[in-house]
Amino acid sequence: MKKYVKEFFFRGMMVGGFGPIVLAIIYYIVSVVDTSTIFEGKEILSGIISVYLLAFVHAGASVFNQIEEWGINKSIAVHFATLYVAYSVCYFINTWIPFEAKTFAVFTGVFVAIYAVVWTIVYLCVRKSGKKINDRLKNV
Repeated sequence: MKKYVKEFFFRGMMVGGFGPIVLAIIYYIVSVVDTSTIFEGKEILSGIISVYLLAFVHAGASVFNQIEEWGINKSIAVHFATLYVAYSVCYFINTWIPFEAKTFAVFTGVFVAIYAVVWTIVYLCVRKSGKKINDRLKNV
């Protein structure tokens, strides 16, 4: 398990820095499109820290799918829960979405739907590439 913790942090450190870059691009686009929008220093700092942590957790959480002792259901459940908690906390702390039951329900529905679509696509791609590899091995 220690190797997975190390890998989690390694992946997070490698990818985490891309979050603030994406945020800076978004802030720039918003400032060009809506010149009346002014971001305060606290808002910018909070956003930078939040998106760094989101990118860090997102990259690190990919290690859950490589823990061979876990079944696919457990690894997906832990991966989902980790991302869901990280996104929920960051969105509420930064007031990117209001802390209301209806909004939280919509956020949860959208999160679950996007997560399901992404993992379905990943699953189908992995299955297809696995089939290609197996077909090549049969022909050898």
